[in-house]
Amino acid sequence: MKTPLIVLMASLPLAGCISFGAKPPPSLMTLQAQSAPTVGQTQNSARAKSITIQVPTTPQELATARVPVQEDTTSIAYVKDAQWAEPPARLFARLVSDTLTAREGRVVLSARESVADAGDRLAGELRQFGMDAVRRDAVVVFDASLMRDGQTAIEKRRFEVRVPVGKIDAESVGPALNQAANQVAQQVADWVGR
Repeated sequence: MKTPLIVLMASLPLAGCISFGAKPPPSLMTLQAQSAPTVGQTQNSARAKSITIQVPTTPQELATARVPVQEDTTSIAYVKDAQWAEPPARLFARLVSDTLTAREGRVVLSARESVADAGDRLAGELRQFGMDAVRRDAVVVFDASLMRDGQTAIEKRRFEVRVPVGKIDAESVGPALNQAANQVAQQVADWVGR
């Protein structure tokens, strides 16, 4: 009986020293749509075209909440103290959804809802979503694939936007990537809407 109690008492001072994972940054970043749906507006897929937007696939360096920095053609680092609130692919998909709704009047359906109403389908790969240290800019590259309602052919298109930054740090990357992502989302909306 004494041995377990002694072990427990001896381990108490160490409990404050143990850390499971890195210390989170003071704030987390997110994306904000420049073109957002109107609050309270009712949408109906019987009266407006619908679309299902899949969360894009990503390379491994984007499968994290950290912001990658392409240092040269073969080296990637991450911006210190810069972290997304959720994976960038999900943030980007939501941004594209909001932009398509606001700019094109599309009814954006979830995967479950699309069973009843196929509509258009947008998928793709978010190839880059980070910083380019050589050119000193934020870069978003999205390879989109679109299957229009009632067609079997798939349209593909690459979208790329670069936004210059003066400094690559936790304060600068969020606004620059938000601006680049919004420009890509607007280009995607224009493409889907034609």
